[in-house]
Amino acid sequence: MTRKSITASVPRLKSTAYKSVADNFFEGAEIAYEYEYFNAAGVLIVHAAIAYTDAITVKFQGIKNTGEAHHEAVTLLQKVVGNLPEHKNAFTQLNKIIEHKNRVSYSGDLYGKKDIDEMRKLIARFKNWAEKILSD
Repeated sequence: MTRKSITASVPRLKSTAYKSVADNFFEGAEIAYEYEYFNAAGVLIVHAAIAYTDAITVKFQGIKNTGEAHHEAVTLLQKVVGNLPEHKNAFTQLNKIIEHKNRVSYSGDLYGKKDIDEMRKLIARFKNWAEKILSD
């Protein structure tokens, strides 16, 4: 059985609010990192990536993913911006960030500086791409 992506309609003007939320999560992750709250930083990085994704899909299609499987957000993003070669790295970065979600949040595993340094690289690159897309 193939699961259908679950989306919700959102007024396109709310895209800027989703972007602000994403920026807030991103900055919160940086503060958590600074204080060596590495799991907290990881959770905030995951939520920042999802919020940047929502900002883009809301801006261009007036929809956002509402499913529990966050990888569906990647599929929706691909549909919205086009599965083009110039976007491939961003999709890979988003997938890698989302892969951390359960482990950093629920597994009881303690993330260290090395784990979060990798996530920080991914979110910085994804954020730069998202901001470029959102400025178009």
